[in-house]
Amino acid sequence: MSQTDSATAQRTTTPDRRRWTATDIGLIAVFAALVAASSIVPGIPVGALGVPITLVTLTVMLSGLVLGAGRGFAAVGLYVLLGLAGLPIFSGGRSGLGILATPSAGYIVAFPLAAAATGYLAAVVIRRTVKYRGLWLFAAAMVSSVVIIHGLGVLGMMVNGKLDFGKAFVVDLAFYPGDILKNVLAVVIALAIHKAFPDVLVRRVK
Repeated sequence: MSQTDSATAQRTTTPDRRRWTATDIGLIAVFAALVAASSIVPGIPVGALGVPITLVTLTVMLSGLVLGAGRGFAAVGLYVLLGLAGLPIFSGGRSGLGILATPSAGYIVAFPLAAAATGYLAAVVIRRTVKYRGLWLFAAAMVSSVVIIHGLGVLGMMVNGKLDFGKAFVVDLAFYPGDILKNVLAVVIALAIHKAFPDVLVRRVK
């Protein structure tokens, strides 16, 4: 057999990892449902704007840590799209496009982006590290939280809540302690999942 024939045969027998399988679609649906379920737990309103502290950021980070960038974005994006379409799955049972005019809008828009960023960094960590993997995954979650979720959250409060940057930043600071704890929990759960299912994020060639 020629080298060309060998390469063709290898491409035929090796699955295209860029193409989602039925398992991938199922995982996206499960994690979208998980994010939606976490929004049912009553939130704690913060400040005069009433932006709540919820468990949603926990499941958003977990989606990225377990599913990676593409599937994590799809799962959390599906949750956001269903909420915008009218399902009462945002915090407090809210739904619809009107949510984009509230001070919470920046956080909601940030969720799929944060899941994607966390997923990308998590894949790098899983591929390249064994020692201190939990700390690296926590760092990935915190970077995504601070830069994307908190960054866009502050912007949303400035635009829709009519706050200046200083006031919006102070309001946003109240979310940091909870997010640190939720990121720790997300990493603990993610590590357990990766240990039980080593191929869930970085699939090995068999």
